[in-house]
Amino acid sequence: MSSSESVDLRPVQASYATLRESVGRVVIGQDQAVRLIFITLLCSGHSLLEGVPGVAKTLLVRSLATTLELRFGRVQFTPDLMPSDIIGTAILNPNGTDARFREGPLFTDLLLADEINRASAKTQAALLEAMQERSATVDGTSYPLGDHFTVFATQNPVEQEGTYPLPEAELDRFLFKIVVGYPSLEEEIQLLSLHHSGTQTAESVGASLRKQDLETARATVRDLVVRDEITSYVAELVRATRSDLQFTLGASPRAGVMLLRAAKANAALEGRDYVLSEDVQEMFLPVLRHRILLDPAAEVEGLGADEALQRTLRSVTVPR
Repeated sequence: MSSSESVDLRPVQASYATLRESVGRVVIGQDQAVRLIFITLLCSGHSLLEGVPGVAKTLLVRSLATTLELRFGRVQFTPDLMPSDIIGTAILNPNGTDARFREGPLFTDLLLADEINRASAKTQAALLEAMQERSATVDGTSYPLGDHFTVFATQNPVEQEGTYPLPEAELDRFLFKIVVGYPSLEEEIQLLSLHHSGTQTAESVGASLRKQDLETARATVRDLVVRDEITSYVAELVRATRSDLQFTLGASPRAGVMLLRAAKANAALEGRDYVLSEDVQEMFLPVLRHRILLDPAAEVEGLGADEALQRTLRSVTVPR
């Protein structure tokens, strides 16, 4: 699409408004998380949700599936979980002549990988092909998972005993790392009132969007205009993380692709059919915070990933 053509953003904004209103009936005080999760779907990505137990990570994803009439699956990751427990296995037919494939919980639309870092590296790796190719291969046969297949994985930032850190190759396949924090006092009071009335369930949200609404919104985002200066800005930001002495590992080229894609979705939610540097800056932390490794000296100084990335962001000249 040429820069002179206008993109109709109403499908994107209407879908987001409906989703936010529906999910907001049961999930209180997580507006930024809801926004980033919707952008995850717009970008056909996957996201890692980090937060202590009890901050509505599971409820958020279940409510999302209900709102969009998408299938929901949940896998509790444990040290003894095997890849076949997720993907499925071949079952021999009673006649003994051939086998049929019995699908595992992977075959769904929205998959909640609960406490993903509690499973072994072998089991974590079972998700790699699914996240990248949206298919699963068993005994040489590839089984498609569908265009709506999305992984939302959770992990607890506090309790690390008995966990297996996710390898960089898998972390790099998550569009966002979404930090799900505590609600404010006012939000917590509202949350308690909802629980007291017994209305806070994912099923009470109801279906208010269709799969076609999501497909239309995705197509709209793809048509947004990106100026050359913005593309260069994204490249400079990503490359800056590789030369910054705060990091022992900088962002990959995939990170730049994801950052630009997320910036386009953010611009659409802001009502613009073109991307500004502010969109890139808004998406910079959630896209990159899980893709870099801090230098040990920076960690000793108490520097966190977000603070280090903010320094990098300020070091790169913003296009006018």
